[in-house]
Amino acid sequence: MSIPRKSTKARLIEAALDLFAERGVTETTTKAVAERAQVNEVTLFRNFGNKYRLLLAVIQDSAVFAKLVHALVEQANAKDNVADFLREYARESLRTLNKAPDLVRSIVGEAGNYPRENRMALGKGLSEANRYVAEYLEQAIAAENLESDLSPEQIVNLFNFLLIGYFVVESSTEDYTYWSEQDDLLESIVTLFLQGSFTSLNRQPEVSQTSIIKHQPEEVADLPASLVRSLFRKAKRTGKQEYALIYVLFGAGLSPAEVLHLERSHSVVEPQQHILQINYGAERQVPLNHWVMGFRYGSTSTNPLIQWLKSRKDEQPAIFINQVNNALTAAELEAIWQNLTVDLLTPQGETPVMEQARKTWCVEMLMRGIELEDLSILSGIDVRHLEQYAQRARNKAALESAARLDKKA
Repeated sequence: MSIPRKSTKARLIEAALDLFAERGVTETTTKAVAERAQVNEVTLFRNFGNKYRLLLAVIQDSAVFAKLVHALVEQANAKDNVADFLREYARESLRTLNKAPDLVRSIVGEAGNYPRENRMALGKGLSEANRYVAEYLEQAIAAENLESDLSPEQIVNLFNFLLIGYFVVESSTEDYTYWSEQDDLLESIVTLFLQGSFTSLNRQPEVSQTSIIKHQPEEVADLPASLVRSLFRKAKRTGKQEYALIYVLFGAGLSPAEVLHLERSHSVVEPQQHILQINYGAERQVPLNHWVMGFRYGSTSTNPLIQWLKSRKDEQPAIFINQVNNALTAAELEAIWQNLTVDLLTPQGETPVMEQARKTWCVEMLMRGIELEDLSILSGIDVRHLEQYAQRARNKAALESAARLDKKA
């Protein structure tokens, strides 16, 4: 029985993996990859577009990296507690990195030479991996009734930074003897995270109720319609970009990081719908709502985002820009938000934070009747995490029902 021939894409990815590891990314040419894969260079461009998109495919689809994080987490999640989860995840991560040390060193050492688009792609891959691991870590934390001032995503990020940093140093130097055995390192890292990140509610009865409530997963701090309306009015008075920013945050439910990575080409206007293509984090398409919390802010052909883009005279591809026409940074985005919310307070007496816009959008979509599975597709948020939003939507619906009954009375 004949062995099925590998697809063209698979052969190109395999050839690229070998060459990237041998020569580094910068020194590897598309011609060399095509020759090793025994295809025409035009075929490579047709399948991947350019070398850096091929690199991303290598990271996502190659035998070394494909489903790596899923496999690591499944092994680690079989453990009984957080300590064993972290220990097993760290051990398997280092073991896998050691399978392709030259490739990993090349990616880390040469990333500064990549264009911005490709650094974003690598960052997106790491973000997706971290988010996937964080979901499992959150379950392990809840099972042990632990609390932390850090979110699961922050803990995983810090944990992976330590692992990658150790691997790069250990694989690039000689006589590095701070830990005589790798298991000693892993024990040190796990001990550091357990003592510095977590407290057990069972062992710490003195923890205040305020601290406990703060980290309850079922709490969703969405914003009331009156506050959102005030924010829209202030943004409109401030400027076209500010108005477009608030419209995107509350009309599409994007995270701040996703907003920063939006480009003009990601805004797709169709006859009956305005769609945003999200290429950072969870790749997806999101409809840009015309109605936000009972008020209409435009249509498919004319809305705050379209008006902002039409007013632009520069050639910068980013949708949101600073005063020198460069893509907006995270700090600049936060400064705009703080300026717009400086005199606004939530019902809890706090200044609104940008992440609440996404939560508000999720709750509103559920109030309108969208199914959890569909909202998960549009938001990029796991269905299990959306259960808390569904509960908040039910609570708000009950309040609205009570208000209608009061009017009838």
